[in-house]
Amino acid sequence: MDDERIISMLEDVPDNSTEESNSELENDHCSDHIISSGTEQGASSVESSSGHENEDESDDDVPLSFLRTIRSIFDSFVLNCQKAYIPHEYMTIDEMLWAFRGRCGVRVYIPSKPAKYGIKAYALVDAKSFYTFNIEVYPGKQPDGPYAFSNTAYDVVDRLVKSITKSHRNLTFDNWFTSYELMKHLLAEHGLTATGTVRKNKRCIPNSFLKTGKQPASSMFGFQRDVSIVSYAPKKNKVVILMSTLHHDDLIDVTTGDKRKPEMVTFYNSTKAGVDVVDEMSVNYDVSRNSKRWPMTVFYAILNIAAINANIIYRANRNLNTKRTEFIRNLGLSLVYEHLRQRKDKTNIPLYIRNRISSQIGEASASLSSQNIGARPVRCRDCPNKKDRKTKNACKHCGKAICKEHAVLFCSDCANVQD
Repeated sequence: MDDERIISMLEDVPDNSTEESNSELENDHCSDHIISSGTEQGASSVESSSGHENEDESDDDVPLSFLRTIRSIFDSFVLNCQKAYIPHEYMTIDEMLWAFRGRCGVRVYIPSKPAKYGIKAYALVDAKSFYTFNIEVYPGKQPDGPYAFSNTAYDVVDRLVKSITKSHRNLTFDNWFTSYELMKHLLAEHGLTATGTVRKNKRCIPNSFLKTGKQPASSMFGFQRDVSIVSYAPKKNKVVILMSTLHHDDLIDVTTGDKRKPEMVTFYNSTKAGVDVVDEMSVNYDVSRNSKRWPMTVFYAILNIAAINANIIYRANRNLNTKRTEFIRNLGLSLVYEHLRQRKDKTNIPLYIRNRISSQIGEASASLSSQNIGARPVRCRDCPNKKDRKTKNACKHCGKAICKEHAVLFCSDCANVQD
């Protein structure tokens, strides 16, 4: 049984690990994708974080105080995700929605999402492997003051990319995030290029790029020193506008045939879906249960994302194409393995349950004992009721109470063959 453990992403880590992670990204750039598997300790950090934290929070915690019940485990999880993996060259930023319909001050409504109602989070995801590298939960509107927390697209992206700053990667995001100011900031301050669609109400777009009467499959390009823009007409009376600091030419992707899409458009389409894929994968194997407590919703989301990340790490390290179903099953068993072993050795648990546990963990079945069904005799399952014959013996395989008349004896050698 594999020892891959979801808990390794939830362990407490030293405060200086962020600097180590950033320096590693700068040194390795994008050429090395071998992943460190992390340490394997117990789930003590999960247990210690399940309750409320100290109410005497520092002023720095005020803007995100609604997360205080689960912040310790959430921050440790995100930090371990960043330590355990070196992402590829292209990454995606988008919003997630964790389904929740209970009472919560930060619950939002997004009609385009399958859940529609829930807790919103922003995620930085590897566009190739779909590894979730960084997450920030939307804290809602914050009051004015010295610790006000900005939720603008500019500031959200600026916080998310601090974990990959100066790594020369490229970001892909939609028109809610894209702005000329953000593109210039990412390139100048973080050393990151970006590609994204642009809303047509942005003042930086020339009027000629907005005209809709263009010939279908035509493109118009604009270039500045560091920023490029393209207006593509996929059909009559419609234009799609993209901005990029990665592309600096007017190349057309010849593989698109008569559609004559610019390479900027095909690149955006190939890298934009990272967060949406993670959402879909989470729904396919969802551990969540209906709950009116929003901390549980966040915790379930952590487990879903951790299972996806763990599978990516496992497959990359071992160069295997393991089915996700099999991996999640082995992962779940590894998490409860020690608990199952303890229950298997308890004589007060019915034999058939102990034998089922043995079959799950791959150990020998519990042996038959004259006292294995308790101190009180139990009526034989094969004898008629009028006999009222009771016994303390049970079948080794199914645990059914059986008297000597209906039992079959085996020597020890034959019994092992039967097993």
